[in-house]
Amino acid sequence: MTGQRTAARAAACGAAVALALASGTTAHADDDFESLPAQQIADRSREALLGAKSLHLSTRGDLGKGRAPMTFDLTLDRDGNCAGGIDLGSGKGSVEIIKRSDAVWVKADADFWKNQLPVGGSAFEAILGGRYLKASTADTRLRTVVEPCDLDTVRNLVADSAGVEDAGTLTKGKPETVGGTRAVPVTKKAAGREVTVYVAAEGTHYPVRLTVRGDGADASVDLSRFDKPVPTATPSPDDTVDINALLGRSPAPS
Repeated sequence: MTGQRTAARAAACGAAVALALASGTTAHADDDFESLPAQQIADRSREALLGAKSLHLSTRGDLGKGRAPMTFDLTLDRDGNCAGGIDLGSGKGSVEIIKRSDAVWVKADADFWKNQLPVGGSAFEAILGGRYLKASTADTRLRTVVEPCDLDTVRNLVADSAGVEDAGTLTKGKPETVGGTRAVPVTKKAAGREVTVYVAAEGTHYPVRLTVRGDGADASVDLSRFDKPVPTATPSPDDTVDINALLGRSPAPS
């Protein structure tokens, strides 16, 4: 299911770019945060995000050339739990994802199945009848849904991004209010793109918004609800179709 993979990677890459703006040792002097240099503000933001146990992540727009505008809305934690949805835009459909422990539920609309399964998509959607498709997280057929539903996926992507932050110069802007939070914008221009991270000025200095402009990108990523639990509600059996009952047992992992 390439749609989930594309959207999930777009969202994760957004968070990674926010983190990759900073590297090095974080200062912890008793100081006025808003007066710190841009690099130290970015450092504080990176450390805060790496320390988060859970968060809500939402994207809007196009994060790169060849990627259709889409929206991604997901709450996820380090334990691999997640809840949210993806709208692929442009008639490509939308999908809701719920993951708890070792089970995952997926509910998609007709456009999604039609695009993912050009042959048989309509029949597949009719069989589901608006119900969730349930599978084990170990089922390879829903692997692209399961993999991004873990905050450690974002954290690992950040670790893999080490070194990409070398190009460009950080600049600090005037504080703004983002989603009710006073935040300091830190901007880097490099490779034809302008990336701005808005860092909370008070409390824990989380990045609360990222914007990417230029070179085919025009998008924003909002981060919120840090360390808040992922919703625990799961679909009832009456609203669920087991993937093994519908498609047979999952093939052995390759």
